[in-house]
Amino acid sequence: MLTWIKRRLRYTLKNVGGAVAGNLAVGLLGLMRRVAPETMANIGAYLARSLGPLFKEDRIAREQLVLAFPEKSAAEIEAILRGSWDNLGRVAAEFAQLDRLWDYDPDHPERPSRVEFRQVDTERFDRLANDGKPALIFAAHLANWELPAICAATHKLDSAVLYRRPNIAAVERWLRQTRSASMGALIATGLDAPMKIADALKRGLHVGMLVDQYFVRGVEVTFFGQRTMANPLLARLAQHFDCPIHGTRIVRLPGHRFRVELTEEIQPARDAQGKLDVAATTQLIINVIEGWIREHPAQWLWQHRRWRPEDMKRRDEAQLQAGA
Repeated sequence: MLTWIKRRLRYTLKNVGGAVAGNLAVGLLGLMRRVAPETMANIGAYLARSLGPLFKEDRIAREQLVLAFPEKSAAEIEAILRGSWDNLGRVAAEFAQLDRLWDYDPDHPERPSRVEFRQVDTERFDRLANDGKPALIFAAHLANWELPAICAATHKLDSAVLYRRPNIAAVERWLRQTRSASMGALIATGLDAPMKIADALKRGLHVGMLVDQYFVRGVEVTFFGQRTMANPLLARLAQHFDCPIHGTRIVRLPGHRFRVELTEEIQPARDAQGKLDVAATTQLIINVIEGWIREHPAQWLWQHRRWRPEDMKRRDEAQLQAGA
């Protein structure tokens, strides 16, 4: 009986604590919306640059930068790292203000805006919106990686976005209430996500997802000259639905501005029989992302561990044992 009481008490405290944390988080998001976006972004950047070095993620980011850019000096590495913290702080501060950040009107592109498009990208978005086909669109944790989803809605792309559900239920509800109108359908990551994505593609939607993080059950790719694992979901979906693949990114510009870019259709890799090669196509996607990062290394999320030698070693050992 005593054990049951303890369990119930822990369960109750956890739920109450989660509710309190959720209310505080939503309240904080509301307060952030009362501050001008530019001011809030500057505050977030300052806090991240100041506090970031106190966390283990700073060491992880530095190690990965040295691995990715062995030719760069220590001073260059530190400059990129500082810029990465700056960008991360801005992304966090901008989270509550995405609808205010996005002031671009495709019907009146001549009006002043924080967001800019090159003519070639505008034409690509228009073709994508009017070709009558579903499509798979990949993105990476560059600049403000939340904005491409809003861009799709602005350009009248029937879209669905794969996202990671927040751990706090109140924040999850706030996210769905504030984002569904401006981001299209939202698909939370989980066991049923592939089925929901497949359904969205069947309905002709354009499905967007971030694909640049480490994926334990993924396929092996080379990223900045190092072996790592990547999520093959997008390539597998392209194999099954035979739909176009595009990449999109946001570039952070001076003066609190952004540029949106969209690649031309990326032709998947195929084997001798013409069947889409999932691993090779995933590598093609990773190559595009590496090119983006090399252009603006300070705008990528280096704080997430992208190379995990211990997992690669276990994978090699398992393969050796299987072949024995």
